[in-house]
Amino acid sequence: MTEQLEPLPTDWERALAIVAHPDDLEYGAAAAVATWTDRGAEVSYLLATRGEAGIDGLEPDRCAPLREREQRDSAAVVGVGSVEFLGHPDGVVEYGTALRRDFAAAIRRHRPHLVLTLNHHDTWGGTYWNTPDHRAVGRAVLDAAADAGNRWIFPELIEQGLVPWNGVRWVAVTGSPHPTHAVDVTAGIDRGVRSLLAHRTYIEALTDEDPETYCRTFLRGATDAAAARFGGRPAVAFEVFPR
Repeated sequence: MTEQLEPLPTDWERALAIVAHPDDLEYGAAAAVATWTDRGAEVSYLLATRGEAGIDGLEPDRCAPLREREQRDSAAVVGVGSVEFLGHPDGVVEYGTALRRDFAAAIRRHRPHLVLTLNHHDTWGGTYWNTPDHRAVGRAVLDAAADAGNRWIFPELIEQGLVPWNGVRWVAVTGSPHPTHAVDVTAGIDRGVRSLLAHRTYIEALTDEDPETYCRTFLRGATDAAAARFGGRPAVAFEVFPR
């Protein structure tokens, strides 16, 4: 028997999603975000890059503002108004103290109870290799959730008025090959599709398929796969690390 996924806790008020690129959250997680904002939760997005290296036929200086705009439009579809970009170089994000410091600072500013990020594992499961940016950002997020609460790590943040925040209760990783929890997205799946579709320029460069058909097929496939381990309900799966 396939092990069933646990419901992701709902007794929280604020979440901060930290990922590498525009569109990282829209390949599944945004449908869950829609359900959270529906119940009044405050969700903010922080992106390490502007996604400027993501479209082969578009120069980075033209690509970055376009992808930034599409990300803001995408976030608005699921009720997220706060979207920040750190400006790390797309494709060559480096794991290290500088990245951890940036994320710890953001966690101290936003004071989330739930932190969300994308798959930090080497693969997506099997032999599908993950990208360096995803691995670096995901690992740094997991570390920064602890850094944010330690006044002796990055003490310069306190000098900037960013006092320690020990309120992160969970880090939830979307796209993980080792999910433990899930969110019922029956009410959020259509907005999840529209949120992904807002990245139209990227999607049109990615596939010759009709963009709306592509978005709906991908998300339905992912949520139906999770449903098999979540009582038959369309769901977004997460690997949850309690703190």
